[in-house]
Amino acid sequence: MDPRNLTRVSEFHLLGLSDKPELQPILFGLFLSMYLITVLGNLLIILAVSSDSHLHTPMYFFLSNLSLVDIGFTSTTIPKMLVNIRTQSKVITYAGCITQMYFFILFAVLDDFILSLMAYDRFVAICHPLHYTVIMNPRLCGLLVLVSFIMSALGSLLQCFMVLGLSFCTDLEIPHFFCELKQLTHLACSDNFVNNIVIYFETVLLAVGPLAGILYSYSKIMSSIWAIPSAQGKYKAFSTCASHLSVVSLFYGAILGAYLSPAGTHSSHSSATASVMYTGVTPMLNPFIYSLRNREIKGALRRFFVWQVNKG
Repeated sequence: MDPRNLTRVSEFHLLGLSDKPELQPILFGLFLSMYLITVLGNLLIILAVSSDSHLHTPMYFFLSNLSLVDIGFTSTTIPKMLVNIRTQSKVITYAGCITQMYFFILFAVLDDFILSLMAYDRFVAICHPLHYTVIMNPRLCGLLVLVSFIMSALGSLLQCFMVLGLSFCTDLEIPHFFCELKQLTHLACSDNFVNNIVIYFETVLLAVGPLAGILYSYSKIMSSIWAIPSAQGKYKAFSTCASHLSVVSLFYGAILGAYLSPAGTHSSHSSATASVMYTGVTPMLNPFIYSLRNREIKGALRRFFVWQVNKG
């Protein structure tokens, strides 16, 4: 590559979801509503779990962490997109792009880990109910979340260091609404073979690994449920997993749809449109899935607001 074709990168241009001016107010209103609903819904889950001692259990501890991660996940991408739409600017600084990519990978991987921990919790509760309180003790739960955070942070940091070693040409347009790792790697003029190897390795380790753990846990759960003699017992056991299973299906289904479908190509805005599902829609729907099907969450929120009213 001729050095004259390289440039000192100071900023990138995020092309967003559409360049049509008449669609910008609609996109702004839509994503602002999605973001506010996501933040409010997940904050209510955290509030319910933290305010009610009956919900101080491993399952709800992991759920509150999932809600916290979902807030961070959606806050990494949507606010910047809203600012760009509002100011009619597509610019993101080089440092801002790397920072956004770091936190996006961090929260995405952490989401994977938390979902796998919730699957493990359901596995122990259904397959080893007599030993549940001993196995899923508060110290272990806290340690599992801490290890998940450390692994996610290190994996994200490695990817950012790999991108920092890349050289870019004069084409600095990213056909996405955030700085997505594959898009940045695709823009590089320098050799990105090692970057792709690291991406595939981390995907297997930090994404496929947790998914394999989830699938293994549910295979054991289904075997245990199938062995329950009464239909009522089967329904009761399965109902404790239904919300989590719905969230897992939605999250991984959205990711697979974005990256494995023909729409996941990097030559158009199709990849960005497909990414909206797992970056915006899934974090928004998670609180509804858990609260609408969960009497304990609704009861905790009801008691909290009644207490606030009486207190006032």
